Amino acid sequence: MKKIEPKFRDKNFKIIIGLIVALVALVLFALFRDESKPITAAEASKIYKENRIEKIVLDDSYIYLVTKDKSYKIYKGSINTKILFQKYPVEVVENRGYLLELIYLFIIIGAFLLLFRAMKKSRSDELQMLHREAEHAEEISKPEEIKAIESSVKFSDVAGIKDVKDELEEIIDFLRVPEKYKRLDISLPKGVLLIGPPGVGKTLISKAVAGEAGVPFFYQSGASFVHIYVGMGAKRVSELFKKAKQMAPSIIFIDEIDSVGKSRGEFRNDEREATLNQLLTEMDGFEDSSGVIVIGATNKVDMLDEALLRSGRFDRRIHISLPDKYDRVKTLELYLANKPHEVNLDQVAKMTVGFNSAALSTLTNEAALHAMRAERRVILINDFVAVKDKVLLGKRKIMSFNDEERVIQAVYQGAKALIATWFDVEFDRIGIVTTRIIEQDHEIVSKSQIVNRIKVHLAGSAATQREYKEKFTNAGSDIAQAKSLARQLIENYSMGEHFSSDASEIESILQSAYDDVSTILDKMSDTHKKITKYILDEENITHEDTQEIIREIF
Repeated sequence: MKKIEPKFRDKNFKIIIGLIVALVALVLFALFRDESKPITAAEASKIYKENRIEKIVLDDSYIYLVTKDKSYKIYKGSINTKILFQKYPVEVVENRGYLLELIYLFIIIGAFLLLFRAMKKSRSDELQMLHREAEHAEEISKPEEIKAIESSVKFSDVAGIKDVKDELEEIIDFLRVPEKYKRLDISLPKGVLLIGPPGVGKTLISKAVAGEAGVPFFYQSGASFVHIYVGMGAKRVSELFKKAKQMAPSIIFIDEIDSVGKSRGEFRNDEREATLNQLLTEMDGFEDSSGVIVIGATNKVDMLDEALLRSGRFDRRIHISLPDKYDRVKTLELYLANKPHEVNLDQVAKMTVGFNSAALSTLTNEAALHAMRAERRVILINDFVAVKDKVLLGKRKIMSFNDEERVIQAVYQGAKALIATWFDVEFDRIGIVTTRIIEQDHEIVSKSQIVNRIKVHLAGSAATQREYKEKFTNAGSDIAQAKSLARQLIENYSMGEHFSSDASEIESILQSAYDDVSTILDKMSDTHKKITKYILDEENITHEDTQEIIREIF
């Protein structure tokens, strides 16, 4: 509990006393003030005739007629007092009313003056205290000194992700021998954005880049830039880039960059915007030969501000998806390298569909602990089976399939691969847990191109309906995408029969696309089955592999 200083106790005591005095004065004033009703001579005569008078009170100016339930007052010269004084008892009071009212008025004024003075002093003391606390908080909230890390992580320590490694090799070579690129006046991207779900190893990959290149590595989380005090985040960004330039060539890694780089909009945050503006300024200010590469990591790329993604900042974007079967085998090899085991890695890889690298690490460790509890010195497949559910429950975001669901998903994704290839919709790979359709980078897109993409999104649903006479929840995301594209086609681009938007036309486009897909799947049933089997065996299929299967059938 926070200790209250004596001076603040005294200050509060004065305020309380002042309030009590003012309250008492108000009560006394209310009790003793003159509440007698002024009346005319005619009204006084009526009260007299009704015999309601019990007592008469005199002061310098008024005659008070006191009845059982009320008091009335009238100027002395207004009525004949001789009869009144003979009939009723008379009480004489000097300056009745005025003196009391004057006393109570002075008491109230004095109480309020005391209260105002106490409150003024209180406000002054509070401002001084807040100023001291702000100075103290600024002192203790100063971020730790920014230091570089010499990374010892190599690509050999990161299993799988071959495609990612290939894309980063150029960055590593630039950091190793920048002179080679300077001679040809080549400018590499100032920023690289690693995009992928949590746990796929984005931080580890960036450390491996620094380790391979042998350069200083500056790690910062996006949250560390967001401070309660205005200007602190921007100052930290400035200091970070200054330090990185001094030690160039170097790498700045900003984890969870969406914390500071959120799109500027309705939910305004001046401190975060100031920090983001400073980050944009620093990246714009990079000389092409500065030797500093910024690597950002996020799993919410759609939340990033457009300015952060424009040309000249994070030009290179690398998508890191959940590891496929091949990547999981390589990851398990790495994690089991120093653990005695008799495990078929292919078997473990098949039972861990949807596991990310972090989950595989946890699974391997839990399996080893299970073997130890069983007093065995060798890890067996039974250990992985025993702890798999435990890891799944601890990692609720992991999407894992049982054998039946795996087949359904392969049928679903196989249809998407077939239709995408048939209608020339380019994709990098489509698999059990991955759909990486290449985004269109054309300024002008035709109606048929949009409709072909709609067909790809509807293909899986049509395939499972054809195969199982049933629809499944795994179609949810694709159905939403198909509806969105159809809505854009009608409402944004007026590519329907009429210029004005019509909901029935959206439904017509979706239904027509679905029918076309169903017809193609009927005619190419054998091809679809072969693609499905390929996905079940390899877990992923590329555009080139799909083309090869189609050519074999025809």
